[in-house]
Amino acid sequence: MEALVSPVWNGRRVLVTGHTGFKGSWLTLWLHAMGAQVTGLALAPPTEPSLFAAARVGALIDHVEGDVRDLATVIGVVERARPEVIFHLAAQPLVRLSYAQPVETYATNVMGTVHVLEAVRLAGGVRGIVCVTSDKCYENREWPWPYRESDPMGGHDPYSNSKGCAELVAAAYRRSYFDDGGPLLATVRAGNVIGGGDWAADRLVPDLVRAFEAGVAPLIRAPDAVRPWQHVLEALGGYLMLGERLLAGERRFADAWNFGPDADDARPVRWIVDRMLAAWGDGAVPPVRDTRSRPHEAALLRLDTARAQAALGWHPALRLGEALDWIVAWHRAEGDARQITLQQIAHYVALSSRVRSTAA
Repeated sequence: MEALVSPVWNGRRVLVTGHTGFKGSWLTLWLHAMGAQVTGLALAPPTEPSLFAAARVGALIDHVEGDVRDLATVIGVVERARPEVIFHLAAQPLVRLSYAQPVETYATNVMGTVHVLEAVRLAGGVRGIVCVTSDKCYENREWPWPYRESDPMGGHDPYSNSKGCAELVAAAYRRSYFDDGGPLLATVRAGNVIGGGDWAADRLVPDLVRAFEAGVAPLIRAPDAVRPWQHVLEALGGYLMLGERLLAGERRFADAWNFGPDADDARPVRWIVDRMLAAWGDGAVPPVRDTRSRPHEAALLRLDTARAQAALGWHPALRLGEALDWIVAWHRAEGDARQITLQQIAHYVALSSRVRSTAA
């Protein structure tokens, strides 16, 4: 049975926190397309425009506008929705913003996670939780080797550190409350996700798209910084495969998992810029270097995904160049944003099925 198109999700009650964000909107559309009964808990969309609004995601689900920083709100939503599986994506997701708003970042990313897990503990009935943290949760030593799930948590900036803290919170709840017959709790650490419909500030690909659409030169902060770039569907496909294992009661999957690209797709910023310029074509203006002073950001980060590939059967299906082509196609397409997104999901499902069948 192919996990990415499994009928397991048909009729399942699923709670997605952070469903109004870029990543949450893609996941919610995918779950709905597979027949899941989705409840979403999130603040209003964090950008204007947003994929959530453009694809009319709220019309497909039980949309609840609320804040994971409020424990009573989270408890109420969990009690009412009675989810079988929770995908916890709600977060303050930006490194540079975390320098300006450290208290909000920790309150959302750490205490928001505490509130979701506490609501699960009090309500009962949840079978699986996929808690989304970040590739930046590791103590980054700027070394060339990819980070494994067993490497220490850390984080230089408030965002990265808050995600390391969220991992520790999840581990404590797993050991203290969920080890003896409770819900199965997994954490997932994905690379830098990219995809159509992302309009976040201070992210490379959205900044490039905005500049290209406006016909102005994008500002590039760190052209030599290396990141594990991957299309959003690669990470979400891993989350869904893992969620199915948790639903099936397979306790060995209640652990931490990396999802990232093949080693040679951990590319520097300048490679992304050049590839996007070529893919966009007419109207794209070459970038200029942003020489303004800026807070620290890691220069080198890679993820080891051997465990997910060997134990879960997950494998990257899109090369980075293809992922960038998909982003350009999404933003240049004429038509309904929901249909464009669903078409790319369907295309990815078919492609990943072939790739994973070959790998097996």
